[in-house]
Amino acid sequence: MKALVMDAVGKPMAVKEAPAPECPANGAIVRVQACGICRSDWHMWMGDWTWIGFESHLPTVLGHEFAGVIEEVGPEVKKLKRGDRVVAPLSQACGTCEDCTSGHSNLCFGGSSAGGFGQLARLAFADFNAVKLHQSIDFAEGASMGCRYVTAYHGIMDQARVKADESVVIYGCGGVGLSAIQIAASVGARVIAVDLDDRKLELAKSVGAAHVVNAKNTDPVQAVKDLTHGGAHVSVDALGIATTCQNALMSLRKLGRHVQIGLTTQKEKGQVALPIDLIVLAELQIMGSSSIPTWRYPAMLEMVERGKLAPRKLITNTIPLEQAFGVIDQMSRFENVGISVINQF
Repeated sequence: MKALVMDAVGKPMAVKEAPAPECPANGAIVRVQACGICRSDWHMWMGDWTWIGFESHLPTVLGHEFAGVIEEVGPEVKKLKRGDRVVAPLSQACGTCEDCTSGHSNLCFGGSSAGGFGQLARLAFADFNAVKLHQSIDFAEGASMGCRYVTAYHGIMDQARVKADESVVIYGCGGVGLSAIQIAASVGARVIAVDLDDRKLELAKSVGAAHVVNAKNTDPVQAVKDLTHGGAHVSVDALGIATTCQNALMSLRKLGRHVQIGLTTQKEKGQVALPIDLIVLAELQIMGSSSIPTWRYPAMLEMVERGKLAPRKLITNTIPLEQAFGVIDQMSRFENVGISVINQF
């Protein structure tokens, strides 16, 4: 099959012929119709997250935000058939461990595999992991809900449990930040978007931000406190660098909730200094948001089908596979605006 292959950390990737994945007995093979290009792909390309146990076995085919059509199913698969339209969740879970059986399959990576930057991709434990895609949702939009959008949905709806009368500040207006903005606005929250790029802030306004703050020109913490008369109810760090994490926490009012979505880079290696005294005295809460439990997909997809959520508005670019590495390379310089999706293989 044709695929964008990663041969070495930090080196240019090239489109070439690669072995097609084999179908496991309990899995499926998906003919990829669309795959989002996520900052997590950039992290993996840069060799990040070794400090938490992630390691790429090279050569490899990245791409975890994929949607497509079932090409083949293993003999143990009961719920899928050839031709079904599906989206693959980031956390391809095993379905049987304690995390999975307690409703937290997003914390299980027992079956995880990528491969969406190729014409064919493997879906592990297919009966448990495959999310069927309604005909009203096209593949590009479906692919955009494989990682960033669902992680934001889980963070806003399940972790922070944002309410209509609350203020929410989002630090970082990349794909996951824009997703969080749209989702928080959809439930009636007043959203403040913070970034360094006016292009990204304009897009943030178009998907639901009530206010935008360019942190290059303004002290964002003070701006948020002025806009909210004391601090936001909820803050989200959607980037994962020390400055945005710390500023997000400092932007909260008493009893505020912070959601950490962004993962760190080589600079932080997972370690960020936090204002502990403020956390104690203001009784702040800190929580993470990683992907989404598979059982929560239907609720989110129903909101998309009813028009309450519109992931397609975050897609700014659809491209052929040959241009995908250029998008990943741009992420090193934070040049990307919105979400890019491969839809030509």
